[in-house]
Amino acid sequence: MYAAYFGLKENPFNLTPDPRYFFFSRRHREALNHLLYGIKERKGFIVLTGGVGTGKTTVCRALLANLDKSVDSALIFNSFVSDIELLETIGKEFHLSPSEQSSGKKKYIDALNEFLLENFTSGRNAVLLIDEAQNLSYGAMEQIRMLSNLETDREKLIQIVLVGQPELNDILASPSLKQLNDRITVKYDLQPLAEKESRDYIEHRLSVAGGNGNLKFSNGAHRLIHNSSRGNPRRINAICDRALLIAYAEDTSVIDAGTVKRAVVDIRGFPSPQKNRDRKIAMMIAIVCLIALAGLFLLYRNQVVEFVANLRTYLT
Repeated sequence: MYAAYFGLKENPFNLTPDPRYFFFSRRHREALNHLLYGIKERKGFIVLTGGVGTGKTTVCRALLANLDKSVDSALIFNSFVSDIELLETIGKEFHLSPSEQSSGKKKYIDALNEFLLENFTSGRNAVLLIDEAQNLSYGAMEQIRMLSNLETDREKLIQIVLVGQPELNDILASPSLKQLNDRITVKYDLQPLAEKESRDYIEHRLSVAGGNGNLKFSNGAHRLIHNSSRGNPRRINAICDRALLIAYAEDTSVIDAGTVKRAVVDIRGFPSPQKNRDRKIAMMIAIVCLIALAGLFLLYRNQVVEFVANLRTYLT
């Protein structure tokens, strides 16, 4: 809606994980390198965790784009599946043709094992990437662990990448999944952007969208965007998108702190830093008052008890 007004070819702050807009912050580069290392070195199990909106899916797409042509990949987005549904989906992703002579899980595992052995003999590798892995059932997790048994004497035939929110680490650390957790050799937790990275992230997206420099974000705007989003790329996108819409409506090409503050207030879930500060100050005052009252009570406890006793006597 506002792209042409600001001289942009397209909306730079869409929430869809477009690989063209992938911003290689230090953390995202480290995450991608961890995944590539685990796959290249055939480490078997690799885990990438991060909060909602930190860019995990974008890293996954960048990973698939950077994989060597000798690597076959299977990508699973729907993690709400049973163990048998998981095997069926893996078979479809790798274009397998399970034998009708077998039934149940066996036919899928046999077909996958045959495919992986042929792959390995041909000098190829295979990657299974599961997004939102924290939603996998215990049965599906156990099935994944069993897939890791598909190996030669020296090499893992399939590299399994589990991508999920931070609670995935807690799930894997549970006693029931100890055998699976013990096999994970490569882990990376994706953290939010630092303040300078938030600024670079915004400028990068504007550049990709064809920005000609007419659109300006003030220093105060950048600081407020970072503080309000806490360095979360998805929240940065949402705030910037709303701020540009407000600027468009007001016929200005300068995004200042006031514009960002209005954008933050407009977006549910992103309360303004000032409101947060006011709430914290009010809470601190309330706590101090309670402590003071408690102190006064302890200090004059005997007088208070005597006064209450006298009052009760008088009333009776």
